[in-house]
Amino acid sequence: DKANALSAALVDHLHASLDAIGPETLALVIRGEGRNFCAGFDFTGYEQLSEGDLLLRFVRINELLARLRQARFLTIAWVAGAAFGAGADIACSCAVRIGTPAARFRFPGFQFGVALGTRRLATITGAERARAILLHNEELDAAAALHCGLLTELVDAEGPEARVDALVESTRKLDAASLRTLFALTDADTADADLADLV
Repeated sequence: DKANALSAALVDHLHASLDAIGPETLALVIRGEGRNFCAGFDFTGYEQLSEGDLLLRFVRINELLARLRQARFLTIAWVAGAAFGAGADIACSCAVRIGTPAARFRFPGFQFGVALGTRRLATITGAERARAILLHNEELDAAAALHCGLLTELVDAEGPEARVDALVESTRKLDAASLRTLFALTDADTADADLADLV
């Protein structure tokens, strides 16, 4: 009912889900419930939080992004509807980002003075395009997101399940150790720098 906004409880649940994943895992699919992927940070009641508690909420989201980027299995974001703010960062942290025509991206964090996932955005789109997206608080539709790399694939609204199944099946051609090595060697580990900038 809040477009899957990232409450503290939801972020904790996502961390717990990642904790439960075993070494045999080949792929993880993240999708939103309802019409949207994720509306980003849940601001409900933030005025009552201390600065330290608010910072902890953002740090926990930053840790989640790092864990997804550093996953040693295939991560797939299935983006239907809005992926805004930290929700867009979650999608971008996944290795594959499948979108439907309803997919939309926006990164308004700098409007609030919060930088999450910025290096990853620049890696995906290129630095100049990332600057433009952030400076102008652009909202990108599915076609624009595909063009700049935010989406790796665009499928019709009825087709994501089949494409996800095909991607997961393709991972079975590699054993778990090979997958871990592949993702380790192709990941730019910026977690420490991202955390320092956030704080």
